[in-house]
Amino acid sequence: MLEIDGGQKSGSGTILRLSVALASILGEPLHIYNIRKKRSEPGLRPQHLESVLTAAKLCNANVKGAYIGSQELWF
Repeated sequence: MLEIDGGQKSGSGTILRLSVALASILGEPLHIYNIRKKRSEPGLRPQHLESVLTAAKLCNANVKGAYIGSQELWF
């Protein structure tokens, strides 16, 4: 399982999007935590949630913790 701390560096949604893309390509499960931790509104915003759900549909992944404001996600 890929374990990613989403609060590293700038703590932006880019970490989330790239992590989900990598997990999709590799077919590896992903656990990402501290999603957008350093932002004024941490956690998933609508655009991040939509990108996670779209990726899940494309690779038939199960997702847990996918909701607005979530700071932890399993993909």
